[in-house]
Amino acid sequence: MKPQFELAQVISRFGMEFEQKHSPNAYLRRTLSALERCRTASLGGHVDKCDTCGHVRVSYNSCRNRHCPKCQNTQREAWIEDRKQDLIPAPYFHVVFTVPDTLNSLFMHHPAKLYNLLFRSAWETIAQFSYTKMNAETGMVAVLHTWGQNLSLHPHLHCVVPGGGIDYRGQWKQVQISANGKAFLFRVENLSVVFRGKFVAVLQKQLPQEKTFINELYKTKWVVYAKEPFAGPEQVVEYIGRYTHKVAISNHRLLNINDEGVTFRWRDYRDNKQKIMTLDGAEFLRRFCQHILPRGFVRLRHYGLLSSVKRPLLHALQRAFGIIVDDSPKQKRDWKTICREHLNYDPDLCPCCNKGRMITIEKILPGRGPPMPSLTDNIILLPYDS
Repeated sequence: MKPQFELAQVISRFGMEFEQKHSPNAYLRRTLSALERCRTASLGGHVDKCDTCGHVRVSYNSCRNRHCPKCQNTQREAWIEDRKQDLIPAPYFHVVFTVPDTLNSLFMHHPAKLYNLLFRSAWETIAQFSYTKMNAETGMVAVLHTWGQNLSLHPHLHCVVPGGGIDYRGQWKQVQISANGKAFLFRVENLSVVFRGKFVAVLQKQLPQEKTFINELYKTKWVVYAKEPFAGPEQVVEYIGRYTHKVAISNHRLLNINDEGVTFRWRDYRDNKQKIMTLDGAEFLRRFCQHILPRGFVRLRHYGLLSSVKRPLLHALQRAFGIIVDDSPKQKRDWKTICREHLNYDPDLCPCCNKGRMITIEKILPGRGPPMPSLTDNIILLPYDS
């Protein structure tokens, strides 16, 4: 169902005020501009006509920006399908690494450096425990989220870790199974201490002048959270797919946009209740821009056994488990195929008669308005995920 309000409307209404108050850099302005123009005539599009009933549809191109709430569905489904090829019959765990909010100012001023350190410290922690507890090399898929539900800065990593690894003989070694039959990864209390130590040790070298501040970090409790293992390997990818292509706020959470500001729905995890918040338009955009990642920054990373360099080793392991592995080069599927196979939507099926096929009859150049209604008496404007 199409949401009543969109982030693009917020940018259109409060963008100038935000620029005057906060003077964002050119990269942030370009990103907001892309999100505002997504699926509008300014990006161009095309006109389709049904070969059966003559119904005409005008579709506009998407911006494809990774921060856009309207451009993530097909990318997410393609990623999920690719990751299903990497599964093995083993327990998987969802582990979340967080940092204290006292570090927020450092993350704001040195985002790329601190986010990279967050990834590095999390993987080194998992790898160390894998070697010391299992004498094996494991893997990890990690995705960075920078936001809390109220758009505050809250950097954390969502990680999927297989419950086992490859030992020095090249054989699979699985994690312990408890008396009640549940798999157990590592103690989160120990993970937290080691994760904090690795993160702060590097920070100490990078910021030697902040000795007092850094010493205080050792006194703060850092949180690493591990959920129970998934019911099966297939559910792992479907679950983590919810996180891989999320943006700071979805259009469906927006409840109102008016002179008062922007009203949206959020969940307060302190009491696990949904609440309503209204922010001044410029403040809403300021918070949103905190979550626009540095140019070229990779927010989804694969480590160890699940990295691309270890793909032959992973395939050998899958064959040992009796899984048929297809090593042939994968053909990239277009967005229409993904829609048909995973989103239960056929973009080429006529929405009017549900029988004919939509055939492109005209291209719309960027910046040009929609075609004249004289083309047809039955015309409809729709977004187009190009």
